[in-house]
Amino acid sequence: MLKSALFRKYLLPGFVFQSVVIAGGYGTGRELVEFFLSYGPLSGLLAMLLVSMVIWSAVCAASYEFARVFKSYDYRSFFTHLLGRGWFLYEVGYFVLLAIILAVIAAAAGSILQETFALPYAVGVLGIMAAVGFLVFRGSSTIAQVLAFWSFVLYGVYLTLSVWSFLEFGPEIRSAFAGGPARAGWLVGGIRYAAYNLAIVPAVFFALRDVETRREAVSAGLLTGPIGIIPALLFFIAMCAHYPAIVERPVPANYLLEALGSPALQLAYQIVLFGTLIETGTGLIHAVNERIAGVYRERGRVMPNVLRPLTGVGLLVVGSALASFGLIELIAKGYGTLTWLFLVVFVIPILTWGVYLIRSKPTDATGEMAHQPPSR
Repeated sequence: MLKSALFRKYLLPGFVFQSVVIAGGYGTGRELVEFFLSYGPLSGLLAMLLVSMVIWSAVCAASYEFARVFKSYDYRSFFTHLLGRGWFLYEVGYFVLLAIILAVIAAAAGSILQETFALPYAVGVLGIMAAVGFLVFRGSSTIAQVLAFWSFVLYGVYLTLSVWSFLEFGPEIRSAFAGGPARAGWLVGGIRYAAYNLAIVPAVFFALRDVETRREAVSAGLLTGPIGIIPALLFFIAMCAHYPAIVERPVPANYLLEALGSPALQLAYQIVLFGTLIETGTGLIHAVNERIAGVYRERGRVMPNVLRPLTGVGLLVVGSALASFGLIELIAKGYGTLTWLFLVVFVIPILTWGVYLIRSKPTDATGEMAHQPPSR
């Protein structure tokens, strides 16, 4: 299936997006509480499906087509076409977000192996560095295959978690959703959640190499929203069984797993979560490598393969340093500002000026731009 042309054109970008977004989007469940469940189960559901998913689909559809039309498969080239001289504003925000997420990834990787398998904290940190370094060295094709495969594994665990929760706590879930009308504020919560997660869309561009037509690009973008949000939806419904107590829990996923009382499911979830940390770290760092590779291409040169893992390990070392110095919480306070920054420099421009540029770009007789696969 992973080698199917239809899968690569229409579904692979969505699965890569889901793989990169999960660690910062809903891996621990805390993000779902902050942006959705804090408004109540019904309001959170509306924010998730009517706001975040719709915005994800719209922005991804426009972004994929923009990348295809302008042959911009790295974020520097993409934002140079979209923002002109202001392209660096996205890069500034991206590196701040990258620092936050890599710090969280490094800390979480060490803690997961320490708490689950009683291994030294450093083993988890070094392990994720080795895994990410290997994947970014192998390049786009291997990364796309691994991220897509692990997405299927993740879907299986989240589906099991949701079904099991409904079987154990079905009445509580139904009661939570029948608890009253939607509360005010859910619209803003959905917009904020969608915006800060959309910052990682350029990390998906490398998976668009098989997309050849406008129909394929737009369809892949529209499918990205549902593909990315379904695991979060399954997780959210399961958490609603324990509303409102779960809202106060620092790691809602642990609370939910403890309530189900299955050591096997807890172990499986921790393993999958560790894998998602590798996915997210790889996707975000690969976007930086593709940006560097783009500069090499402009100069008529090829980026040395050895530079790819060195970049990855170097960025993870920085993230580990931030985690060890306890700066995660301090830096994470910038999430609110980053949300509005990405709205201003990416979401709004791509849905307005970006769509205008797409429509004004000359096309061939078939109405589609001639396709030139991006070089690695």
